[in-house]
Amino acid sequence: MDMRDARTIGPKALEERRHQAVALFRKGMKRIEIAEVVGVHRNTVGQWIRAWRRGGSKALRAKAPGRPVGSGRRLMGYEAAAIKRIITDNTPDQLKFPFALWTRDAVRLLIKEKYAINMPVRTMGEYLKRWGFTPQKPVRRAYERSEPAVRRWLEEQYPAIRKAAKEQGAEIHWGDETGLRSDDVTGRGFSPAGKTPVRRVKGTPEKINMVSTITNRGKVRFMFYRGSMCAKTLNDFLRRLVKDVDHKIFLILDNLAVHHCGKVKEWVEAHKDRIAVFYLPSYSPDLNPDEYLNSDLKSNLSRQPETRRKGALEKSARSHMRRLQRRPGHVRNYFNAKSIRYAAEPIENAS
Repeated sequence: MDMRDARTIGPKALEERRHQAVALFRKGMKRIEIAEVVGVHRNTVGQWIRAWRRGGSKALRAKAPGRPVGSGRRLMGYEAAAIKRIITDNTPDQLKFPFALWTRDAVRLLIKEKYAINMPVRTMGEYLKRWGFTPQKPVRRAYERSEPAVRRWLEEQYPAIRKAAKEQGAEIHWGDETGLRSDDVTGRGFSPAGKTPVRRVKGTPEKINMVSTITNRGKVRFMFYRGSMCAKTLNDFLRRLVKDVDHKIFLILDNLAVHHCGKVKEWVEAHKDRIAVFYLPSYSPDLNPDEYLNSDLKSNLSRQPETRRKGALEKSARSHMRRLQRRPGHVRNYFNAKSIRYAAEPIENAS
């Protein structure tokens, strides 16, 4: 057998050779003869036999080659765990650091202040990767948002709304408004390096607004309007929403001022047998599934070429919205998003 460095043999094969060497030694073979049979240096055979004499068969178990996991790292295990916990539970500004998000430099500064260790940027990146952290686009969240209010909505208020809707045979709609502009340049396009792509738009952009609702069964209702949302426009949409519907509508809106105005409340009260309105926590657009419909619409419009023809924006938007009405499965997929998964479960007896 060819002689090999024992360090180059896999753990399982190495352990088998160790047991073979000891077995041959117990039969009376000399170390030099055993070394020839198992294919290692005779000094290695001697080390195996001495280990076996001290610790028996357990001493012959082979460990994974290389340095032990974690050896040579700048941070001790408990230090790494503490840093990981801090950056999971806090934002940099909460700790008075001059960063908006946890970047490699921000975490480096935290480690330097806490443990007086000056960590290289590249090494910091390896630590973050090892801890399961990945670079991600942040979600915008207002300072005014109340997290206790959000928890109450998720744990108490919405479950109560859902229960009432089931008892009354009502259908839950989530509503929102959005504005569209023909010069809204979003997305990306390929172009030679150093040459920014150009998208031509009209000097005077076309503008239009839309109010819409969706349900977790994929139903879509919408209306386009000009100018700002007002009580008359909203009441007109509500009138259309309940028209020709044989069940009650539970409508969930955000806290736009017009949603709370007297004329809207008067109209809802006058038609309380057909509609009830509820409100999301303030500054919580991520809890409104209809935001995903707005994003879908704008993304589709941004991919279409600009046209100078008057009314083209509304025509394109209306076409996409009607297409969504024919694709309830696509709309239901919005509710797979983590922040609105709470609203995904349909009510069995809703139409």
